[in-house]
Amino acid sequence: MGLNSLRFPLQNEKPCSQPEPSIALRVGRNDPAKAPPATFEGIIGKSSALRRVLQMIETVAREDSTVLLLGETGTGKELIARAIHGHSSRNARPFVKLNCAAIPTGLLESELFGHERGSFTGAIAQKIGRLELAHQGSLFLDEMGDIPLELQPKLLRVLQEREFERLGSTRTQKVDVRIVAATHRDLEGMIIEKQFRSDLYYRVNVFPIQVPPLRERPDDIPLLVEHFVRQATQRMGKTINTIPQDTADALSGYRWPGNIRELENVIERAVILSTGPVLRLSPRDLKSRIMPGQNSDRQQTLEEVERNHILNTLRDTRWVLSGANGAAARLGLNRSTLYFRMKKLGITRSVESGPRTQNLVVMERE
Repeated sequence: MGLNSLRFPLQNEKPCSQPEPSIALRVGRNDPAKAPPATFEGIIGKSSALRRVLQMIETVAREDSTVLLLGETGTGKELIARAIHGHSSRNARPFVKLNCAAIPTGLLESELFGHERGSFTGAIAQKIGRLELAHQGSLFLDEMGDIPLELQPKLLRVLQEREFERLGSTRTQKVDVRIVAATHRDLEGMIIEKQFRSDLYYRVNVFPIQVPPLRERPDDIPLLVEHFVRQATQRMGKTINTIPQDTADALSGYRWPGNIRELENVIERAVILSTGPVLRLSPRDLKSRIMPGQNSDRQQTLEEVERNHILNTLRDTRWVLSGANGAAARLGLNRSTLYFRMKKLGITRSVESGPRTQNLVVMERE
């Protein structure tokens, strides 16, 4: 599908002198002579934010460096990882993925490194881990922030020494693999809270790529809508070639907290409910959804309001408490009172806020 395909009518559509005012987009085959170039590795879009990401993919794919994909869930980080692998010299070798959040902690080591027979209860046969399966290829570690602390040194060894042992084995094995990791979590904040090792972070953060959320790519929404409508109609054996103006406006104006994954699900539901050639989706269905950062109709407690207000002020001041521009002054409190309120409300994050170390606060987790 081309980047500008929504601008063209159906190939066999008859011209009309007065186009129907309620129609905004038409979904179907385009004139082959007018079809623009194909998309990049299945990544659909033409926005400047996405193009910057694609340029970074092309730059790093030629090298063999570790890549860290950062961004919200549902933004398509796996597609980007596949594009990096596909444009690398390893593209003829395996692309293996592992969702670290989907595997129970006790089984993650076995899934990643493999195990020997009898290494633990239930290990009735030798198992090859994802790391070995990806030898000479690429290993995509999705949700890397969910790797437990006790497993992180072993992954660090793989990145530094290119070697590991299977669970229950004493034989060291060499491995040649490129790591592409992804997370939606704040790894730097996790380091401060002692939930993630700093040495692993600096080793994996060689080439970070920030994947933009869909709300920062509004120009891409019509293209994605067309793509998902086509996918759903082909799968369900339906014909939908028209999107009303109010539906198009609602889809483009919605902020999509679930990003591309949410858009795909909304379009699939709309295709299911549409009985004719027109996509049926009530704008009210989207307006009733909770926006990013938007509170639901539930009333917040006084404690929640106070906690959110203090947190926002701390972020604005880079977690500096004292001084004329510190959080305490902005809140109209003295430093000790603010510290007491933070402890009471469970605000435990410690953040480096600059060279003036006397203004830093280090707080232990309750």
